[in-house]
Amino acid sequence: MRFWLVAVGLCSLFFQSVASAEVPSDPLSWLGKISTASQRLNYVGTFTYQSGTQIETSRIAHRANGDGEYERLEVLDGSPREVIRSAGEVRCVLPEQRTVIIDQPGSRRVFPARLPASFNGLAESYRIRKGERGRVAGYEAQSIILEPRDDMRYGHVLWAEVQTGLLLKSRMVDTRGEMIEQFTFSDLRIGGEVDSALLKPRFSQGEGWRVVSVRGEEISKADSGWQLRTPINGFLLNSVVRRSLGADRGDAVHMVFSDGLAAISVFIEPTGPEAAANVGASSSGAINVFKRTAGAHVVTALGEVPARAVQRLAEGIEAVSK
Repeated sequence: MRFWLVAVGLCSLFFQSVASAEVPSDPLSWLGKISTASQRLNYVGTFTYQSGTQIETSRIAHRANGDGEYERLEVLDGSPREVIRSAGEVRCVLPEQRTVIIDQPGSRRVFPARLPASFNGLAESYRIRKGERGRVAGYEAQSIILEPRDDMRYGHVLWAEVQTGLLLKSRMVDTRGEMIEQFTFSDLRIGGEVDSALLKPRFSQGEGWRVVSVRGEEISKADSGWQLRTPINGFLLNSVVRRSLGADRGDAVHMVFSDGLAAISVFIEPTGPEAAANVGASSSGAINVFKRTAGAHVVTALGEVPARAVQRLAEGIEAVSK
């Protein structure tokens, strides 16, 4: 894949006053509380991500006030990385590569903001019910279970803090109920002030650093030049962004399809030796990938969904006849 595709994927993996203490009685109301809490709460904590044998620990600080949301996430294992998010941009800092990747905030919502602002359509793709209560990171938590209605998406179990609704734990499961990936807070403080020092970059960028902007131009669905021939039940086209690949390399189109929880990204770029490599199916952790050629272009679909879903979507993308 080209660097811009990897950069966008990397950023997307990290993107993400106390709320009312009223406890919802039905699962849909719980989903609304979870969605709102991640945007309005101040919180500081440490969480782990697990996928197969991979375990990664991150520290996060999030502040919400009248000026908007501000967030800093630092990965504590392996190569140092941090993501600084504000209302206007997302900055992914890779100190070992002396690189900063700048992107605009996208619609992709990650832990602990797993739900979109509007979630009413989720019931079309998932059976939603309340599970048992338990404890996560020292807080009482209510579990909400989302069971897929077909084989185009995975199941999810969400644990929300009872009083505020903040998502404390999120697990993705396959058809047998076995874990695919999991996020969970191990230490957390909800509410109170978040010191500005916790939101400032840890790594200073100076001479010799490379700044890569992967910002794109949002375009209308009709102007993308591409369409999904046969829709996949529940997955709707949310956004289309055009990005320049650089001088003499043309543009790439990035389409995002979502059912309100799961998302599939489709990248369409001109054919070239690098772009056309590794055609077919592959995977990276919980992310399945399918790549094929389409005339003078390469279509790559990827997402945290079953392999059959990304393949069906990639094979269904076609150029719009003019």
